[in-house]
Amino acid sequence: MMVATLVLSVPHEFTGRPAFAWLAGATTILGLACFAAQIRISRKVFLGIGLTLAAIAAAVLPDWDGAILDALSRASFIAALFTALTAIRSAAITDPGIVECGRFLAGQPPGRRYFALTIGGHLFGLVLLYGAISLLGGLATESASNEPDERIRRIRTRRMLIAIQRGFVSTLMWSPLTFSMAITLSVVPGASWSGALPLCALGSLGLAGLGWALDTLFKPPPSAGGRAGRTQAEGGWMHHMRPLYVLLAVILVSSAAVHFAADIRIFGAVMGTVPLIALAWVAMQPDAAGHRITVPARRAADFALRDVPDLNGELTLLIMAGFIGTLGASIAAPLVAASGLDLAAIPASALLVGLFWLIPITGQVGMNPILAVSLLGPLLPSPETLGVAPALMVFAITAGWSLSGVTSPYTASVLLVGAYGRVGPTRVGLCWNGPYALTCGAVVSLSLPLLAALL
Repeated sequence: MMVATLVLSVPHEFTGRPAFAWLAGATTILGLACFAAQIRISRKVFLGIGLTLAAIAAAVLPDWDGAILDALSRASFIAALFTALTAIRSAAITDPGIVECGRFLAGQPPGRRYFALTIGGHLFGLVLLYGAISLLGGLATESASNEPDERIRRIRTRRMLIAIQRGFVSTLMWSPLTFSMAITLSVVPGASWSGALPLCALGSLGLAGLGWALDTLFKPPPSAGGRAGRTQAEGGWMHHMRPLYVLLAVILVSSAAVHFAADIRIFGAVMGTVPLIALAWVAMQPDAAGHRITVPARRAADFALRDVPDLNGELTLLIMAGFIGTLGASIAAPLVAASGLDLAAIPASALLVGLFWLIPITGQVGMNPILAVSLLGPLLPSPETLGVAPALMVFAITAGWSLSGVTSPYTASVLLVGAYGRVGPTRVGLCWNGPYALTCGAVVSLSLPLLAALL
């Protein structure tokens, strides 16, 4: 059903015909129904909240059917994009060349290991999403296990894991392969990926650079004899990282070409091109017997019947977060208007700073950023009303999304880092990344008023 949602969503992106969106919504509902018996109770709660909101909308909204269809359209879009990105992740994780890229990064000498893993977390994150932390985190802990000094081993493991994580979350500010950019662009009127790219790419570089600077300033001194057992990767970056460079170039160039040539959303281009790239990539990977012809068909079947169903909990959470946030905003909008609350009366710079901080703060109580942005975005004044560029509002939201990704104990990136570091997610989010988040938050908070005055 989720693969069918992807197949139906692509022609909707290219043609705009509502029939494709309705069919994609129907397959999304059927897919969730199939998942319902398999997922944990915490995920079933999201299904219950969605049904409850649908009933409330039918009771209080005059155009309740349109509101529910809009929420279902958001849900099916999330399902389709997630399925497309899972396809490229499934193809990448079995390529020995990609694994060797990660091993090369994890084996860098101490002087440039943090920098290398930050870059690696960013580049791998573009393709593997949270799988970047799984792949590089496993290789990092494997590399650190060679250190005989327990103190050095713990410190090195922590630094390597947060380098990977901070490199990954910096992709959330600009990459067309992330939900942060997809959802944000859908709630900010007048925003486009190409228009927001320069400012958001600069912000992404700033997040990654601040992480490296803090690590350089505050890294602990090594203990005597702590260098024994350290391994060092040999060879040049172009040679060892070529498979990843080629893959990223193919994905980004092909998606951008379709985006501009067909004049469709960048995310529609991603959904249309990435699964084809994944299938072609699998075709170049021989199986254990050295055969290639039968691999794509078998891998495609495994993907639809095993890989996607294995992610039923994550899919349910993301889909329902989009549905609940969008429908909740439709229900809340008349209430906000009736209350007389005028957000447009708040100075633009103060509103942007508050919006930026609201996302990581709500993440501390378990609110997924998809839910937070889908709920709050439609209630905000338009950038035109505030007198700011749409790109600046995108910058504020995606920056807050990125900080939520390193601090919220409920996000996949924090949970994965905690699992590899053998510490609790709260320790990762507030102790390991707290000073980093506060530093980045201060820089962004000071930058937003300045940018609002300049743009």
